[in-house]
Amino acid sequence: MRWTRRTTGKIADELISVGIQVSANTVGRLLAKMKFSLRTNRKRIESGFKPKPGHRQRRDQQFQNVTRTRRCFERTRLPVISIDCKKKEKVGCFKNSGKTWRREPEQVYDHDFLTDALGTAAPYGIYDVQRNTGMVIVGTSRETPAFAADAVEQWWRTEGVRYYPDADRLLILADCGGGNSARSRVWKKDLQFKLCNRHRLNVTVCHYPPGASKWNPIEHKLFSAISNNWQGVPLDDYETVLKYIRTTKTKPGLKVTAKLSSKQYQTGEKVPNKIMTTLRCHPHKKLPQWNYTIKPQQA
Repeated sequence: MRWTRRTTGKIADELISVGIQVSANTVGRLLAKMKFSLRTNRKRIESGFKPKPGHRQRRDQQFQNVTRTRRCFERTRLPVISIDCKKKEKVGCFKNSGKTWRREPEQVYDHDFLTDALGTAAPYGIYDVQRNTGMVIVGTSRETPAFAADAVEQWWRTEGVRYYPDADRLLILADCGGGNSARSRVWKKDLQFKLCNRHRLNVTVCHYPPGASKWNPIEHKLFSAISNNWQGVPLDDYETVLKYIRTTKTKPGLKVTAKLSSKQYQTGEKVPNKIMTTLRCHPHKKLPQWNYTIKPQQA
């Protein structure tokens, strides 16, 4: 007989029923000796898409390329940012996983109906890898390429120019999907007009391969810290969301700013071929689908 979830006490009872006298403690010791323990499921199997031949090799090459490009920018003190949109949160008196020190538990809605929410919060983060600082633009609309480009432009206008006054190049580390998708025409078009042209900036973008977003620095350097800071706290209103983002800190010295964006974004925007041909978007020789540089257009 094989057991998967039985306690050591129940296993001992089963053994006793077949004539093997043993205690629960001995069962636990023997299981440990055989390297058995209670284990959770691990998300290790790639899913969501059917890998094409050579995908794993291209994936490894991209990780090496990201590391190499990032080190090149850091050696010359050029800005490197990691970007992504955190999971959307319902704003209202809803349960938030985690525990907080209280005399009495806080009362929240018994169901998470969207009709009871004040709205949704889409926290789009920009993490400065070298300065260990983050900026989060909390959107009240949708996560679109236009929203992503506006957030990056706002970071550069308020913090990038201040801390990197002589920089004419910027490296962006991003996932392969979402508002900053590697295949999005709107994302590239908005980077061209809102960031490169407006600030005379050369922008290099390196996308992590599909299914590899957990290695994006912003995930474990910024978003995980924010989740820990507001765990167990109902996000009653947008001010509460902003407050807990702004007060997020870590021992290595993370500092975070947060701003609310009430601009409404529409989905379904299209970029015609006529405009795409005018962009100064130069795919790299290695893995051009994930790496490209956009340069300012001539004034």
